[in-house]
Amino acid sequence: MDGEVTGPHSGAMESFENLVRTEFAPKTTYLNTASTGLLPARTLAAMRDAAASAAEGQPLDMFADVEASRAAYARLVGVPATRVATGASVATFSGLVAASLPPGAEVLTAEADFSSLVNPLYTRGDLKVRSVPLERLAESVGPDTALVAVSSVQSADGRLADLAALRDAARAHGARTLIDASQSNGWLPLAAGDFDFVVAVAYKWVLCPRGVAFLVVPEDLGAAAGLTPLFAGWASGEHPWDSCYGPVEELAHSARRFDESPALFSYTGARHSLALIEELGVDAVHAHDTGLADRFRAGVRSLGHEPVDAPGSAIVSVPGLGHRQGELGGAGVQVSDRAGNLRAAFHAYNTAADVDRLLDVLAG
Repeated sequence: MDGEVTGPHSGAMESFENLVRTEFAPKTTYLNTASTGLLPARTLAAMRDAAASAAEGQPLDMFADVEASRAAYARLVGVPATRVATGASVATFSGLVAASLPPGAEVLTAEADFSSLVNPLYTRGDLKVRSVPLERLAESVGPDTALVAVSSVQSADGRLADLAALRDAARAHGARTLIDASQSNGWLPLAAGDFDFVVAVAYKWVLCPRGVAFLVVPEDLGAAAGLTPLFAGWASGEHPWDSCYGPVEELAHSARRFDESPALFSYTGARHSLALIEELGVDAVHAHDTGLADRFRAGVRSLGHEPVDAPGSAIVSVPGLGHRQGELGGAGVQVSDRAGNLRAAFHAYNTAADVDRLLDVLAG
């Protein structure tokens, strides 16, 4: 296939491509960001420097990196940094929200959504969890619904939730919302302030090391929702270094009260990864990623395969081709096998040549 996908245009496009080339040099055709994103060069360098300093007995102030990461993520999703808690996993933060619900509360989820989001809601044991097809989620919100929990983009196949419709339905019925943005952060614009809770890991599309996750809470820090800082330790105190012994007498006056004790080396890298996403621009990344995904959809259809219907997604899932993951990996093309489907994920460091390489291998 000829031609190059254009997202950003002219000088902006050239700047985008130059920045990407500076930060990434994968040795494979890497189309697996939905599993794990590649680390930028700046992130790797920062983590190496931090590790070397610690080994030399001169550790850096990595707590400053946590705060820089919190602020950068807040800008990314359009909320004040005071509404952002830091942690390491979606499951922990989903469990925190689950613990705030009264016994017997109805929770609405999408069928076959990612386990880290929904499992903590099921393991409560005393909630009425109801799952419906993704496309019926908004219409299924009712007067008894206390919480709607859904991934903004489905991990298995890239389908996008209709978040606007869900927001409106939840507001109409007084239900709260919990959005998992793990598969959309960094490429799909999101106004986190439209929802009660937004949770996400950062090791996928915002290119952070593992051990970094964020939770956006309401402006009242979840007081009306009954959110309790169950996992609060010394780092959750308003004055952390004065909160090291005995009960924390004064919790942080911000979402930091919900922080897990941070994986510092991961956050040292995260601040640089998030800075890169800001420099690239989410709108530019969105145009780039979805352009490549559309190119692959057209190409795979020309080979006689019909991808899962997920318009506007950077993730493309093709039924019946998952068994070819091993063959593709052997040819240097990294994709996923999800429930028998081949899942390809297209991100900033990918090019039209990557798409064509995948199509060439699939064509034999």
